Amino acid sequence: MFTKLLVANRGEIAVRIIRACREMGIKTVAVYSEADKDSLHTLLADEAICIGPAPSDQSYLNMERIISATVAMKAEAIHPGFGFLSENARFAELCERCSITFIGPSAELIHKMGNKSEARKTMMEAGVPVVPGSKEPVRDAAEAKAMADQIGYPVMIKASSGGGGKGMRISWGPDDFEANFQSAQLESVKGFSDDTMYLERYIEKPRHIEFQILADKQGHVVHLGERDCSIQRRHQKILEESPSIAISPELRKKMGETAVRAAKAVGYENAGTIEFLLDKDKNFYFMEMNTRIQVEHPVTEMVTGMDLIREQIRIAAGEPLLVTQDQIRIEGHAIECRINAENPSRHFMPCPGLITNVHTPGGNGVRVDSHIYCDYRVPPNYDSMLLKLIVHGKDRKSAIAKMRSALGELVIEGIETNLDFQYEILEHEAFENGDTDTHFIPAYFPEYGKE
Repeated sequence: MFTKLLVANRGEIAVRIIRACREMGIKTVAVYSEADKDSLHTLLADEAICIGPAPSDQSYLNMERIISATVAMKAEAIHPGFGFLSENARFAELCERCSITFIGPSAELIHKMGNKSEARKTMMEAGVPVVPGSKEPVRDAAEAKAMADQIGYPVMIKASSGGGGKGMRISWGPDDFEANFQSAQLESVKGFSDDTMYLERYIEKPRHIEFQILADKQGHVVHLGERDCSIQRRHQKILEESPSIAISPELRKKMGETAVRAAKAVGYENAGTIEFLLDKDKNFYFMEMNTRIQVEHPVTEMVTGMDLIREQIRIAAGEPLLVTQDQIRIEGHAIECRINAENPSRHFMPCPGLITNVHTPGGNGVRVDSHIYCDYRVPPNYDSMLLKLIVHGKDRKSAIAKMRSALGELVIEGIETNLDFQYEILEHEAFENGDTDTHFIPAYFPEYGKE
């Protein structure tokens, strides 16, 4: 096992990793930008080192500085968390070259599954159902339009290297296709330095269902059930739950086996997520594979009792999985709300600033993952997430009641947040009845849900 690990991230996920390492007896090194000098992760780690100015490209995305910090601090491994460099194949390759263990899959696998069109092709070859669409990546708008005419409208235009809702557009017919294609492609070039796109038949009102997998270096792969991530704004998740009300035990078994087959098809190692779209007729289609820990991993931890960060580190150190598939039990129901520094009524505009008062809820089955504290100044440079509020109940109804209570107790003053909006979602009859899909917010909250 490692004696020292560097956390190449910030915010609540950095705090989460540091806590897991502390329990395992592993010393930690926090990296921080000048804007994050007083962030909680720098205070909790055993050591901390500044890696540059506030802009991400000069700090948390600067591979050379992070590698140099790792070597200087004599850390043996790097945990990238999520976002930033967590799915960057070049960074994973640099770690390998410098004999630093990257807590995640190999650089080759990150590259293969990070390119969405390549991942689609791989899954098709493995017999995993995919949404009907293009088989090869495409750059030219006219060529893409010919493909769209064959696939049939509406179609979803997606960036091959996309993520977080960027580089995505819906084309409802041939008249708006080229404009949407060029707009998505421009966004992809700006966000990912990649102009390759792919097309999928647009499935109306699907559920976003993802399966958590763990795979060790010995070839064992298990899944830990599903998460329903259908509550989204602008293609970004804001509330997740496990298990999904839409999944029967039989369908769970089928989808779980498919997720494991997909992971084995690419020789996957470490924690990962197989994401599916589930249509109204209960047909499911592979959407993408995330080769990192997910923001919403706590809901899986709450219903399985497993520590996914700990498992990531164990696997990276060469240790085998401690459980087989038949030993994994899904118990109760968990819900996570992402509390962001943003104003929902102003198109979810980020709202950085000074937090003047904080009170977090507690009690049986209530968990708060966060890096904020009273008098903490939220910088304008990074993602707006302040904390994740997670609850666990014996069933979905009790979990909803517990989350309403916890949201009612949570206080964050000094800045705008989406706290009240989350409460509105939990109070909505459609959510209570499980009538959710990826269009839930535009359908029931049109004042917030404009794209």
